[in-house]
Amino acid sequence: MSDLMTRVLHRRSAARSPRERTWKHLSPLLRLLILTQLAFNVGFYAVLPFLATHLGTAIGMAGWMVGFVLGLRTFSQQGLFVVGGWLVDRHGVRPLVLAGCVLRIAGFAWLGYAEATWSVIGAVLLIGFAAALFSPAVESEVARQAVIWEEEGHGSRTRVLALLSAAGQAGAFVGPLLGALLLAVDFRTVCLAGAGVFVLVLAGHMRLMPQHVPGRVRIRERGGMRVLLRNRRFLSLCCAYGTYLLAYNQLYLALPDEVQRATGSQAALSWLFALSSLLVVCAQLPMTRWASDRLDLRRSMATGLLIIAAGFAVVATARPAGWTGTWALLPAAGYVVLLTLGQMLVVPAARAWVPDLAEEGRLGLYTGALSSVSGLIVLIGSSATGSLLDLGLPPAVPWLVLAALPALAVALLPHRPESAEGGTEGIPVR
Repeated sequence: MSDLMTRVLHRRSAARSPRERTWKHLSPLLRLLILTQLAFNVGFYAVLPFLATHLGTAIGMAGWMVGFVLGLRTFSQQGLFVVGGWLVDRHGVRPLVLAGCVLRIAGFAWLGYAEATWSVIGAVLLIGFAAALFSPAVESEVARQAVIWEEEGHGSRTRVLALLSAAGQAGAFVGPLLGALLLAVDFRTVCLAGAGVFVLVLAGHMRLMPQHVPGRVRIRERGGMRVLLRNRRFLSLCCAYGTYLLAYNQLYLALPDEVQRATGSQAALSWLFALSSLLVVCAQLPMTRWASDRLDLRRSMATGLLIIAAGFAVVATARPAGWTGTWALLPAAGYVVLLTLGQMLVVPAARAWVPDLAEEGRLGLYTGALSSVSGLIVLIGSSATGSLLDLGLPPAVPWLVLAALPALAVALLPHRPESAEGGTEGIPVR
């Protein structure tokens, strides 16, 4: 009886361990970086969901220009990640995080007072470049620490990266609610509140972030970019991930347009963003655990991209009916749910794949390049999407085009050799 009870308790403990042990066994540095991601997104998403409406109504930009500015924001962030990643490899994590926070504070303050198109573009570029400094620092160090965590026998590295995604989405859940509350005052107040969040992050990191992260080697040699550009498997991964990011960017371009059409306002937009974030917060870790038990990284990304394509197809199917009112939001909600489910498979898998493809000592560069190639795809694709929505085409066509892109991107995914499954080649972990 005693042996039976021991086995039952052991099974219960094992069932609980994937959730409970992850945070418990993280190093203090990993905990700081994951909480940093949470704070970053609170400040960022307090502003971004309301930017398109502000540009179109308060400033009077045309649809194509709104799409261009949003794409420019993404490109100045994602597109310049490669610069930030290169700087992280040379100078370490702390300087990049602190500098990025200072620039983000300045960018949000500037955006709050910007009225001319050139001024808005300048503020948006500064906001994006700030993230190009601090995000590669945080993401590459979390990936490096996740490999160490995996090698120490705590579980798959994707669980740590999933926790990073869940923390980011928790911030993305709180941010729009904070922004919607402050939008009752005005958009400037929203921007200044976002800047205030980054002031707190800056103060926290000046106190808690170590000057040098143990085990991280700073690379002084040049030539890493030439090797990267010859790495076809890595570039294929970048292109597939960029297609996902373009699909995700439609939360800020195509989705507001659909919500406005269905209800006559964008009041429901904050709730749809909150739905997406809440799904990730609640389901990211179970989804990652399920995927890591059944799918390799390529199949996980492929499944996620197909689910995202299905989300666009749901709206494309419903659009010809021209439904309006509260019930007309159901297709948009279906799109948000499916996009989020796909995201929960794609993002941790892509981030976990990069260390297997990165040149030794240059994980920051490769982490940055993943986002830079994606940012270029979003810059081109967002302008095209903005025009597509303004052309007066049959209502299903733009959404069918958007559905086709992630489905076709599955063919871009590189095939993983068996030796790389769960491996750590290309990244120094000690």
